[in-house]
Amino acid sequence: MSTTFYIFLALIIIVAFLLVVVIMVQNPKGGGLSSSFGGGGTQQMGGVQKTTDFLDKATWGLATLLLVLILLSNISIFGSRGNTESQVFDADAVETTTPLEVPVTDDPAPTTPEN
Repeated sequence: MSTTFYIFLALIIIVAFLLVVVIMVQNPKGGGLSSSFGGGGTQQMGGVQKTTDFLDKATWGLATLLLVLILLSNISIFGSRGNTESQVFDADAVETTTPLEVPVTDDPAPTTPEN
């Protein structure tokens, strides 16, 4: 494996951890970090709506970054190899065989007597 793959791996782990933290801070019913500042009712202290917007944008941004890092790590794995073609079937190594000739007889197949 190349060094770039390990760099991408470290970045993927960091972004995944940050994504988990951002998701855990949110509350699906409007609570979470934004409600701890008193934003449950009509009062908004310190721009609580902005906190919810920030967490929503951070979730989408980190998820997108995670997907891009995963794709780039895949490219770095295959980019380190010179040949990406399948080596399972090598045209020169495939042996050709001919089927055996089975003699054809005129005798019908034997039948078993019914009891």
